Parts: sequence; C-alpha cells; structure tokens
Amino acid sequence: MHVARWGLVPFWAKDVSIGARLINARVETAHEKPAFRRAFALHRCVVPADGYYEWQATDGGKQPHFIRPADGGILAMAGLYAVWRSPDAAGERLLSCTILTTEATDDVGRIHDRMPMLVEPERFGAWLDPALTDPEEVRSLLVPAAEGRLESYPVSTAVNKVANNGPELVRPLPQMGIPSVSPLTLF
Repeated sequence: MHVARWGLVPFWAKDVSIGARLINARVETAHEKPAFRRAFALHRCVVPADGYYEWQATDGGKQPHFIRPADGGILAMAGLYAVWRSPDAAGERLLSCTILTTEATDDVGRIHDRMPMLVEPERFGAWLDPALTDPEEVRSLLVPAAEGRLESYPVSTAVNKVANNGPELVRPLPQMGIPSVSPLTLF
C-alpha cells in the first residue's frame, strides 16, 4: 500500500499542476486519452475508501452528500497511477493517482451524474496485473455499484473547506428542514 497524490500527473508532464485537472478519468475513454492511456494499460491500482462526497444542486446552493456502502464496508475504487520525475530536481519522484468513473446508478444519479467504478475483490489480481493490456478485457473487470449497494445522506457544508478534517464531516445532517429529493437511505 502506498500514499499517492490525488490528480494524475503523467510521466511526460512539465510540472505537477496538470494533476488538478486529472482527478477523475472516464472509464469510457481513459484507454484513448493521452493523459490516461499508459496508466490504463500498465498502472492500475485499487483505491480503498469508506465513501466519497458528491454535491447536489438545490435552490439554496450545492448540498454535499456522503455516499458509502450500505453494509458499512469499504469501497474498492478502480484507479490509475503514474510516477512523475521532476525535470528540475534530480531524483525527485511523485506518485499520483486518479479514479475511474462511470455513469451513476439511479441511487446516486439523482445527486451526481458520475460515480467511481469499483473492483470486486475476486478481480483484484486481474485488475492489478500489468500483463493484461487489452482495453476491453481490462474494462470488463470493472463494475458500477449494484443498485442498493450504496447509501447517501446530506452532510455539513464544512466539507467544502480543505482545512476542515474530522469525523464530523461524515455525520448526517438532521433530517428536519432538508428536502427529500431522492429515494436514498437517509439517517
């Protein structure tokens, strides 16, 4: 297991700033795009997560939601990684990654139109195998979350500030005063 910077920085990038635009890769086109093509073929990873945030447009602005496995388990999100070497500092290397996304299932689609692709545990070995390079075969290993596998609930807008960090960011908001706009499980 390694810690990687979120936002893929391809090996050919002049500087790391490109990573800010490459935090997600569409599974439908990642194997074709220059920024992701090499990583899709050779540098795949699994990104474990308790859940993730998405923002839903409302009349009052954007409401963050925390999306997680309904069974309380861990998501194994399909990722790509790259190792970038700084042209300025000899030997300086950066490990970066991105998450593959797909169209959201109906459960999550009411919040956001995209969601992470998942790798099922029995497919970890094949997904991580750099000898497997056929794009269609690689894509066949991935699945969106099955209907009903994820749950979502609104959380505090404190998640909008990077300086905030802690368990309070995943606590559900009280249901009073929050319009119910989707059939997702709310606490």
